[in-house]
Amino acid sequence: MLESRHLLTQVIFAFTILHSVLSKSATSCRVLDRTEVIKSNLHPVFAKVFSLDYYFEEVQKLRFEVYDIHGTHSIGTRDDDFLGGVECTLGQIVAQKRMVKPLLLKYGKYAGKSTITVHAEEISGNNGYVELSFRAKKLDDKDLFSKSDPFLEIYRINDDETEQLVHRTEVIKNNLNPVWEPFKVSLISLCSCDEDRKLKCLVWDYDSRGKHDFIGEFYATFREMQAISSGNKVSWDCVNPKYKQKKRNYKNSGVVILTDIKLHKVYSFLDYIMGGCQIHFTVAIDFTASNGDPRNSCSLHYINPYQPNEYLKALIAVGEICQDYDSDKRFSALGFGARIPPNYEVSHDFAINFNPEDDECEEIQGVVEAYQNCLPKIQLYGPTNVSPIINRIAKLAAGDGNIKDASRYHILLILTDGVVTDMADTREAIVRASYQPLSIIIVGVGNADFTDMQILDGDDGVLRSPKGEPVLRDIVQFVPFRDFKTASPAALAKCVLAEVPKQVVEYYSHKAISPFCPITDLPTPILSPVATPTE
Repeated sequence: MLESRHLLTQVIFAFTILHSVLSKSATSCRVLDRTEVIKSNLHPVFAKVFSLDYYFEEVQKLRFEVYDIHGTHSIGTRDDDFLGGVECTLGQIVAQKRMVKPLLLKYGKYAGKSTITVHAEEISGNNGYVELSFRAKKLDDKDLFSKSDPFLEIYRINDDETEQLVHRTEVIKNNLNPVWEPFKVSLISLCSCDEDRKLKCLVWDYDSRGKHDFIGEFYATFREMQAISSGNKVSWDCVNPKYKQKKRNYKNSGVVILTDIKLHKVYSFLDYIMGGCQIHFTVAIDFTASNGDPRNSCSLHYINPYQPNEYLKALIAVGEICQDYDSDKRFSALGFGARIPPNYEVSHDFAINFNPEDDECEEIQGVVEAYQNCLPKIQLYGPTNVSPIINRIAKLAAGDGNIKDASRYHILLILTDGVVTDMADTREAIVRASYQPLSIIIVGVGNADFTDMQILDGDDGVLRSPKGEPVLRDIVQFVPFRDFKTASPAALAKCVLAEVPKQVVEYYSHKAISPFCPITDLPTPILSPVATPTE
């Protein structure tokens, strides 16, 4: 079954500038994004679109704040006036689709009759986006000493006849024949994927005080716009209804022309998976001496007959999900940091089934058995070098990447208890691996200092090689197992695999590789679909 996870690609604020998310403790906010500034307007409609992940099973608290901007720098400075705010949950917005709430000042006082309106729309992973290019000619001149400064607004007319701002172009100064920059918009934002839905388009003469002069309007549909693909000229008369009513020979206030339209398909994680992309899962286990003697009950590798150790818990939690995406259910199982038979030399890249010709095990249970059988035969040693295994899997993934199709993607799960010894080489290996169809998950077992792992994760900044080369894309996710000791295995798996769908899509999108046609005999996916934001 699919998780209750959806992407909201349209969250438009009608009277808000700041969007914050409350932490679970409800004591602090993290600023996610801000809208543009609308000058001299008590009823602004913002064009900025925000994308949020929605989880049915979680309470996601939001806070919106509105400011009157006086400063020339960042919003929310001392020079800005706080006009009001409101707190709610994302679930409330989703349930209502269009939420209207009064703005509150400090201590819960109402900010007069001021309200905020938030619209939410759900998208699926199968939506594309369109790139549109508009120009106009012979627009009315609204200025006495210069020419008009035109900009174009496009509104979608909803089923309830309300109007939703889709896009606002830039202003072209002193020009009655403007050529606006091309812009991209998702099809669901533009027309709710309904080619015949009406779009209301308005042309204005910009005024720096916010009192823009109306030039004219026209109505269009996405189906009409697509006629340009057949080589036809697509244009509309820009009409001012007042002039049309009063002026006998009035024709228009100019003409707006669609000069180009480009349709782009956006693929989701499920598009690739259901198109036949296989996920090859590899586990790499830390067998360094810092784990403790496996015969001692205090060891992280101790085999307790009554419950699995942390290594096994992490392996099973992640592996049982990944195995649904691999048709042959065979998984590579490697070890590092141990002296291995027959010569008991230290190895940082060995098959735990001791078969160098075939390091794969049958299903996750086969990996578990190989791990348990391996422990009595090896000597835990060190140091903690993980770059050899990353390079090995990256080389394997590179072979699949050269095929130029979306047939196989790799996940490397590294289970380790300590500080990485070959940090420089590991950073270099990850940078190289970021160009391949590969994601790396690191689960920290035990209570060691995992600062280095946080660096490899890259959440606090772009990971770079020792020479300063950045990763092409973020492919590492680190999670300390101790944070999930009292949680369910599903919680751990959900956390460590959360970024994988996005990483899969990012890789194939970067390579401009489309999924195969869907096939019907694949197992039912149980990871969430993730769509790439299109704006």
